[in-house]
Amino acid sequence: MQPIPFIDLQTQRDLIRDKVDRRIAAVLDHGAFILGPEIRELEAALSRFVGMEHTVSCASGTDALALPLMAWDIRPGDVVFCPSFTFAATAEVVAWLGAVPYFVDVDAATFNMDPESLEAAIAEVKAAGKLRPRAIIAVDLFGQPADYPAIRKIADVNGLKLISDAAQGYGGTIDGKMASEWADVVSTSFFPAKPLGCYGDGGAVQTNDGELAAIMTSLRVHGQNLDDKYDNIRVGMNGRMDTLQAAILLEKLAIFPGEIEARGRIAARYTQKLSNVATPQRLLRDAVSTWAQYTVRLPEGADRGTVQTRLREAGVPTAIYYPKPLHRQTAYQHFPVQGGELKVSDALSRDVISLPMHAYLGEETQDHIVEALAGALAG
Repeated sequence: MQPIPFIDLQTQRDLIRDKVDRRIAAVLDHGAFILGPEIRELEAALSRFVGMEHTVSCASGTDALALPLMAWDIRPGDVVFCPSFTFAATAEVVAWLGAVPYFVDVDAATFNMDPESLEAAIAEVKAAGKLRPRAIIAVDLFGQPADYPAIRKIADVNGLKLISDAAQGYGGTIDGKMASEWADVVSTSFFPAKPLGCYGDGGAVQTNDGELAAIMTSLRVHGQNLDDKYDNIRVGMNGRMDTLQAAILLEKLAIFPGEIEARGRIAARYTQKLSNVATPQRLLRDAVSTWAQYTVRLPEGADRGTVQTRLREAGVPTAIYYPKPLHRQTAYQHFPVQGGELKVSDALSRDVISLPMHAYLGEETQDHIVEALAGALAG
């Protein structure tokens, strides 16, 4: 068997190569390499895709999280609630601004933010009376949307803003609706390995709030006055997306709905075949995940390192997302955690493993992966 890619970007590249080449050539011809016409075309297309009025493209998914927090004037003494079982960028942007990322636990089945832990964390902050609750960042972990209906209710009761960190789950739905139905802002990443990725780095932030979009557009380019670029009216960032990346994303967006469908079909097949082998991430109600990763919990007592070694020997690449939750990491371990401990986040970090997943994974290859995992666990 040929080497199995963990994520197959080459097959997708070959599928759209001619269209991407024409797009890149057009950018080379017109020469507007920063904020060129493809940027505006992409922003309009993304707004239509998600159903939000305003899209602000930016240089990375991290910038896409930072921009709304900056626009809301998040500052020292403010609290932003976020899950601990996620990538560092979710909390990093909060700490950048001198605010406090307050870590909450995740659900043991869906791996996403636990609404009960969130409510408890908000109550803890209010009871202490020293910090100001301001916002929630909910993460669409591994492609599945967070429980936005429940989280939105909690946000409204407590007067908090809600950001959807859709870096892994952009395009996913709950009950047929995207996160834009509930979130004040949807932020995403176009890092190459994401379900919708470019060939470099990039991101976008989306909202229905026109005033917020205008502020974020200003912040994206050094806080400049949009009518006079040499009058900087805010302290901002250099967060622009390259025009070449927008051109590439336009062609990738065109095939994205079909890829989401393919990923869902492959994930369902994984789940069926692994039913007696390991415990996959469970979908929330009528949810559609983009399956950025297909992640399972190994059975109790399994030695993950040994399992990985056996899979590697069988030609199956794996990854661990994430071997250490944020509240255990050096840069973040001094920030508060709900209830003083996050048992589910700690448990998941010990026993999850991610298998190859992409829209072009063939059944024969998938069967080999399943058989290899079963064999690795059987010893």
